[in-house]
Amino acid sequence: MKRIAIFASGSGTNAEELIKHFHENALAQVALVCCDQPRAGVLQRAWDLGVPSYLFNGMQLRNGTLLRELQGQRIDVLVLAGFLRLVPAEMVQAFPKRIVNIHPALLPKYGGKGMYGNHVHEAVIANRDKESGITIHLVNEQYDEGEHLLQEKCPVLQNDTAATLAQRIHALEHAHYPAAVESMIRSFPSEVKSE
Repeated sequence: MKRIAIFASGSGTNAEELIKHFHENALAQVALVCCDQPRAGVLQRAWDLGVPSYLFNGMQLRNGTLLRELQGQRIDVLVLAGFLRLVPAEMVQAFPKRIVNIHPALLPKYGGKGMYGNHVHEAVIANRDKESGITIHLVNEQYDEGEHLLQEKCPVLQNDTAATLAQRIHALEHAHYPAAVESMIRSFPSEVKSE
């Protein structure tokens, strides 16, 4: 069984959907929630669902402390769910093609540093795009530039605000992210094992 660590910085709605999806799943389980914000709602969600949390700061992300914790916990897969920091190259190399992220836009549009949450939706509306959506992608050393696994679209309505567009984007995220993560794990070669 593969062991998943979720990285999150915010309220944790996607993390909750992932934890529920993999509860009593023979393929994988969410073994750890890693969070860089001590007041983030994801910590309470993880507690309520019985998943241990690991709180860390930027220095611990960069200096290898978090990586050693993941290796000590025999984590196989990293799933970013509203995590705003850049994953260090050392961590990307330690989990080759085993780190996945979800972005609330149709990449390559509206990606990169600072493009998250309502910043993305506001930019989509300001540019009068007719559609938006989500991109589920592998993580590399650059923000939002990894190989795409799945894109799903939704319309941008004439009277949309960032908040109303965000509701449709969240619905897409919750509907597709857990299944996409499961599909990615099923595609792993059989020799990929816990380190």
